[in-house]
Amino acid sequence: MTVQIDLTGRTALVTGSTQGIGAAIAAGLARAGARVAVNGRTAASVQQAAVALRSEVSGADVIEVDADVASDEGTARTLDLLPAVDILVNNLGVFGPTPALEISDDEWRRYFEVNVLAGVRLTRAYLPRMMERGWGRVQYIASDSAVAIPAEMIHYGVSKTALLGVSRGFAKAAAGTGVTVNSVLAGPTHTGGVEAFISELMGDKLPWDEAQREFMRQHRPQSLLQRLIEPEEIANMVTYLASPLASATTGAAVRVDGGYVDAIIP
Repeated sequence: MTVQIDLTGRTALVTGSTQGIGAAIAAGLARAGARVAVNGRTAASVQQAAVALRSEVSGADVIEVDADVASDEGTARTLDLLPAVDILVNNLGVFGPTPALEISDDEWRRYFEVNVLAGVRLTRAYLPRMMERGWGRVQYIASDSAVAIPAEMIHYGVSKTALLGVSRGFAKAAAGTGVTVNSVLAGPTHTGGVEAFISELMGDKLPWDEAQREFMRQHRPQSLLQRLIEPEEIANMVTYLASPLASATTGAAVRVDGGYVDAIIP
């Protein structure tokens, strides 16, 4: 018996999808047949990502949305370019190590503006029409850091914790409508940004494979995979949750963390 995910006829917006996990999610949804809106802050980066996606997924129907969705202006531009979607994946996020006692008020505000409020604004805009149509999927890309707050970046972890509450709350708002709202707890994932982050923590003198192993050993020893997760592995879960197959999964925090969080449930 073969299980196939078919998102033909659905339109998806993936924020922050010019690279990394977002780009992998966009590709996963496109492979399932969805029309995918690639989003980034500049026209050049979005165009480059769209070209790469069309090359990677034959026949991909790609929309280019160059807008900073962490701002009111960027959100308004996004809604002008894409008035309605069937699938919203709030992937945009920032992270970086800062000692806890050195995180300024401005930095706390920036993390909440980008990591939390950007997704809240888009959900508030797109969710009502999904509910009217009786079908829709909203997802927030959270993190294992939402549950196991990392000492080196508590502002990031707390912003991801907030997403768990936000997604659960919007799921309640959409109760009984056929729309599902979930968060995905991604574990330590192999992206360009994470490579830079690991190099900053571990130093740039170690070869990458050794630096990765040392990072996992020193900073993420709970991982049962004992390796970084590949972006496509996150995308597989997001694509499933976007599909009709996941119709009974809502208000959940679904883990793709490689067993990093040492708990039976989040």
